[in-house]
Amino acid sequence: MPPTYDRTFADLAEIYLEDSWVLEVGVRDGALVFDLEAVLTERHPRYRPPRPGEMYCYHRGRLTVSGRPVLFRGSERPPNRDPDGELDRGNIDVFAPLAGGSSGWRLEGEWGEAVVGSPAVVLDLGP
Repeated sequence: MPPTYDRTFADLAEIYLEDSWVLEVGVRDGALVFDLEAVLTERHPRYRPPRPGEMYCYHRGRLTVSGRPVLFRGSERPPNRDPDGELDRGNIDVFAPLAGGSSGWRLEGEWGEAVVGSPAVVLDLGP
């Protein structure tokens, strides 16, 4: 079984990226940085029941994926607006290791695509 992001990176244990909302994405200080509404699973220590009208427990945070190199290509598609008027750039649909024994990982979604070599991952959920 190939490695998965939630088993490989401790900060992503009990996070479900495929339904987390990407609010902003870009490269800052040599790292790929996502501002997002992260989906926390029921086992996450900060989990709470979903709010009325929500399917999941969402928590705003910043996901930083650093490594060498960081190759990023943003989407040319304009972002959507959610019902609250906030910009929505989709989800992180893929966060998986590259094939062929490489140490790189690829990330893909409506926001664009990226490859990060030997990534280190930090998810800051703030207060």
